[in-house]
Amino acid sequence: MAKILIIEDENKIARFVELELKYEGYEVEIASDGRTGLEMALHDNVDLVLLDIMLPGLSGIEVCRRIRLESRVPIIMLTAKDDVTDKVAGLDTGADDYMTKPFAIEELLARIRVALNRQSKLHQPKVDILQIGELKLNLTSHSAFYGEDEIVLTKKEFELLEYLLKNRNIAITREQLLNNVWDYEYLGDTNVVDVYVRYLRQKIDDKYGIRLINTVRGVGYIIKDEK
Repeated sequence: MAKILIIEDENKIARFVELELKYEGYEVEIASDGRTGLEMALHDNVDLVLLDIMLPGLSGIEVCRRIRLESRVPIIMLTAKDDVTDKVAGLDTGADDYMTKPFAIEELLARIRVALNRQSKLHQPKVDILQIGELKLNLTSHSAFYGEDEIVLTKKEFELLEYLLKNRNIAITREQLLNNVWDYEYLGDTNVVDVYVRYLRQKIDDKYGIRLINTVRGVGYIIKDEK
């Protein structure tokens, strides 16, 4: 699981977020001032930084600026200020996202997942074609074919099928699909996954008499390689 650095001088907030992140399975480090946080962000191999703006030593804005001189690690700014100028300054300096205190921990967790997912996609090798049996997805043209027949898919249907194919032979939970295909837009509503799986089955499984998308009872869904 990813390592997250919290740069926050309010101990109660830092401890609360730390406990929530550890509960979710993340590895967590904490810095209580800007200079220490900057050093840890650049040298501790962290995967994401939660960065407060109001910090002793160096401001969050300056820490963000210096991190961006050397690293593209995702940065989510946290601050008690709700001033538009602060938001603009943070984003212009290179922050990926911005949240104002007080915040709902569920939203913060969702934004963290989105930032980490976006970062992981940047490091994935480019694959233009995904294929299993007669089914082929062209990621460049965003088109799908079964044999010579083109399958008309909506944007979300295509993205769902793409994610399942990229993770073939792995049972994927509904929550994972929500986080990676819908980001945090449908937070907590896993029913939307079942609806779109049904759409795909109607367009592929039912039409061509195959069993592409399998249900893993109590878990989610899986696409298995043909034997």
